[in-house]
Amino acid sequence: MKIDPTALDIQTLAPLFTAFEEAGARLLYVGGCIRNAVMGGAATDIDLTSDAVPDQMRRIAQAHGVRVVDTGADHGTLTFLLGGKSYEITTFRQDVTTDGRHAEVVFGTSLEQDAARRDFTMNALYAEASGQVIDPLDGLADAQARRLRFIGEPQARIAEDYLRILRFFRFWAWYGDPLEGVDAQALAACAALQSGLERISKERIGAELLKLLAAADPAPALAAMEAAGILGRVLPGASARSVSLLVDLEREHPPDALRRLACLGGEAVQERLRLSNVQARQVEALRYHGQNTSKALAHGYALGAAQGWSSWLLRAAWMENRVTETEQEAVRRGAQSICPVSAADLMPKHQGPALGEALKRAQDIWIARDMQITKDEILVHLDGLG
Repeated sequence: MKIDPTALDIQTLAPLFTAFEEAGARLLYVGGCIRNAVMGGAATDIDLTSDAVPDQMRRIAQAHGVRVVDTGADHGTLTFLLGGKSYEITTFRQDVTTDGRHAEVVFGTSLEQDAARRDFTMNALYAEASGQVIDPLDGLADAQARRLRFIGEPQARIAEDYLRILRFFRFWAWYGDPLEGVDAQALAACAALQSGLERISKERIGAELLKLLAAADPAPALAAMEAAGILGRVLPGASARSVSLLVDLEREHPPDALRRLACLGGEAVQERLRLSNVQARQVEALRYHGQNTSKALAHGYALGAAQGWSSWLLRAAWMENRVTETEQEAVRRGAQSICPVSAADLMPKHQGPALGEALKRAQDIWIARDMQITKDEILVHLDGLG
């Protein structure tokens, strides 16, 4: 099979392919860019591989005036800067030993050995400069069928790096066929070896889960994770059930990983996933208003149009309700509105903490009346409440 090399930046990279060939080295596209092109998607993050070791790659770059950055020479990776873009080139490698997270590798000259150390068959695809696909492990058929399979024995692949458990569900969410279901052998291996996730940093677990949640529809993968006990291991108390409802409600809205994370629930989310403070505050605000705020106007007023609509979608998913254009307009109106009562209007009668409480009551009165009453009417009503 051939793919269109213009989708792989061949206009920029052609001189580099020629330079490697003239130096007696092989240069190939590898991994996700080929997988995505085969599956009809965009070939983002173009990576390359070569039988040239880093010192030889540096000499090639120097001879042709190409700047390189040492981004991991010990592991065989240099970054070539061409045409305003960066391209990672990694020497063929072979694992010597693994400890469940990191591998000791040696450089190799065999494409087959390089392919065998990768995780999934659909990621072990290579291509020549012409776009001719090289498929050493039958990954092409798997990619075309949207079938996610480990290379070789799933338990052996996972034991090399336990992060592959989460990568399996993330890749299935993005590239698998939900109608065909998850590979039973792989799922069983993930379930059996899930205790190995204790060896993975919380930062890496959080990053993988957020990538999974950014897929068009992560619900089937999350349901499989939950059934295998893996979702509860990485995020105790989380439930995948409402996410499928949320995805259905999102419709034309782009995927939002943090909105979906808020929908999952779970305990100590920031600690367990090492979210940034900004991410944690966003998830907390979405959950709070989704659970406690019953008027669409209030969601927009409290969080703004975009996040207010996210929290309203959460509420609808949890309550198993539909959403309407009228509600979306209410969120937008709430986001654009300013309460006519300010703190200055409540002083000096209210001071300190009592001032904040009074202002909150004034805002609640205003929202309860659909933001249609005046400052004087709010103040009269507030006085009536004592």
